[in-house]
Amino acid sequence: MQSKTSELAAASNPAADSSDTDANPPTPINPSATNVKHKLTGEFHLYHNVRSRFLEHHRDVIIYLPPRYETETARRYPVMYLHDGQNLFDATTAFGGQEWGVDETAQRLIEAGGLDPLIIVGIYNTGEHRIDEYAPTVDPKLKRGGKADLYGRFIVEELKPSVDRHYRSRPGPEHTGLGGSSLGGLVTLYLGLKYPQVFSRLMVMSPSVWWDQGVILRVVQSLKAKPSTRIWLDIGTKEGRFIPGHVRALRDHLIAQGWRLNADLKFLQVKGGQHNEADWGKRVEPALKFLFPK
Repeated sequence: MQSKTSELAAASNPAADSSDTDANPPTPINPSATNVKHKLTGEFHLYHNVRSRFLEHHRDVIIYLPPRYETETARRYPVMYLHDGQNLFDATTAFGGQEWGVDETAQRLIEAGGLDPLIIVGIYNTGEHRIDEYAPTVDPKLKRGGKADLYGRFIVEELKPSVDRHYRSRPGPEHTGLGGSSLGGLVTLYLGLKYPQVFSRLMVMSPSVWWDQGVILRVVQSLKAKPSTRIWLDIGTKEGRFIPGHVRALRDHLIAQGWRLNADLKFLQVKGGQHNEADWGKRVEPALKFLFPK
């Protein structure tokens, strides 16, 4: 793994020199030389304390590069942006020590020819501030949330342009995805519908449809035209008494707006599925295959 301390931060900060990523090569990190045992599969770049002019709190960003990225220099790649970046690849940083295993899944699928190579950008959450940044509105009961629009501007106006400048991405919406679970699933669908010109592939796992009395249902209902967005939507049957029904209602709202089940909308209800990192990790493979079909 390579550490590029705050280079993306400088590139996304209008007051900084955006050329510093090219001028400063990454510093190699040898996990075996530290007391921390990282569990990563593949090539990674880690950016520390990425700043934003829209958000108060800094965050790390970790980038997975597909096999042969460094040698196949003429090739350009789709990009998948995922929330809760610390939970995706490394049990050392993951909530409860349970990672999704996105790196192992992507590496295996790409090497076996089951998935075209892609870049995966993991955006770390900011701990106690996660709920505010991932929720589109202020929930009247919780008195939290309402900063998803600012978080979206960070991704769309700062992070993605910086990634497109410094990596061999395919920047068009048809090659760009967004994904997450729980509140991360909520903000994925919210931002994906707000920015169809940026994201056309959405991984919406166990979304918090309940937020603010079902605000995401109202967002879907208010669409004036259906975008050409491909959506993976899932839920486990053991995620609460009412939550599976909320997600089925979201599925029905999407279908009513023109999405076609098993065409540009895949809905999966997992028998016995629970609301945790291990279960979401099990669904990464079918989700990636649906969103980025060969």
